[in-house]
Amino acid sequence: MLSKIEPMKKVAKMLRNHRELLLNWFQAKAAISSGVVEGLNNKVKVTTRKAYGYRSYKAIRLALYHKLGGLPEPELAHRFG
Repeated sequence: MLSKIEPMKKVAKMLRNHRELLLNWFQAKAAISSGVVEGLNNKVKVTTRKAYGYRSYKAIRLALYHKLGGLPEPELAHRFG
C-alpha cells in the first residue's frame, strides 16, 4: 500500500480482501479441483434460473436438493393439455 503506483495499490487491496480464501486454497493443498467447484456453481445457477417463478425460498431449496442430490423429480399434481 506504500507504492505510488495506483494499479499496485489496487492489487494489494484485492489480496487483502480475499486473504482468507487464498489461504484456504493453500491449506487444502489443492485437494479440490477448481473444475469441480465450477461445475457445482454452474448446476446451482441453472437450477436457480429454472426456479425463477417459485414464490418461496423453500421451493428453490428443494429444487437444488433434487438436482444436486440426483433425486428423481416428483410427479406433477396437475395435468396440462
